[in-house]
Amino acid sequence: MITSVKEILENAKEGGYAVGAFNTVNMEVTQAIVEAAEELRAPVIIQASEKTLEYAGGRNIFHMIKNIAEFYAPEIPIGIHLDHGHSFEIVQRVISNGFTSVMYDGSRKKFEDNLEVTKKVVEFCRDKGVDVQAELGNVPYLSEQKMGEVNWDKYMTDPEQAKYFVEETGIDALAVAIGNAHDFFKERAVPDWERLSKIRELIDIPIIIHGASDWGEDKAPEAVKRGASCFNVDTNTRLAFVNTLSTIFRGDEDPGFDVRDILGKARQAVQESVKEKIRLFGGEGQV
Repeated sequence: MITSVKEILENAKEGGYAVGAFNTVNMEVTQAIVEAAEELRAPVIIQASEKTLEYAGGRNIFHMIKNIAEFYAPEIPIGIHLDHGHSFEIVQRVISNGFTSVMYDGSRKKFEDNLEVTKKVVEFCRDKGVDVQAELGNVPYLSEQKMGEVNWDKYMTDPEQAKYFVEETGIDALAVAIGNAHDFFKERAVPDWERLSKIRELIDIPIIIHGASDWGEDKAPEAVKRGASCFNVDTNTRLAFVNTLSTIFRGDEDPGFDVRDILGKARQAVQESVKEKIRLFGGEGQV
């Protein structure tokens, strides 16, 4: 059941649990996410990045997600979302393709520029019924920053600035930086929990944690307790898919050439990894 991302996030915020926002790249990963959500009776968000749009086609990936969700999980709230749109133009393009939820990521810009473009995105989206997520602070990628000693104060979200940003832009959700990181970048030893609590105290919209693929029992439940309503997961599902294929092709047995069988095993591995995250975030049984 295709559902407003804003509604899914608000329900999680009020219910004291977090939703998994899982990136997809193809049919098998999409099926795995939907089947995991249906099995655990959990709301989920399925999202595509700009790179995935280039790979699969924006209209194609949107309708693939929509068709699989509506047919295989008609009772499960599933949102479709653009992850990390880096320009006003990409937001315009995906909305024309059918997307009703977007993330504009201006976190690499100066605060004033991020604020200005985010306002523009919100104004464009409002009369179209499109939900908007933004990011304040900086969740680093390994490709952007060399591994080593990191001045995390330079990267993390300022709570007072977050309050002003939310009030000025009218966004529906905010991605924050508390020492979390994308892909294989080494995170802050301990997330800045007090910072997250302060942000939750000052803003009244859902808070998103990006780079949550490696967050386990030591971090995720604490983040939910302190106000996080959603975790973004991409690397974890991609590793499940690719590692399964690698095991198949590097094994002693001939894998054969039945692509359906080979990709089916990778799909099953992704489904199990998604189920693990849904349980960790507290989403199981929330439908």
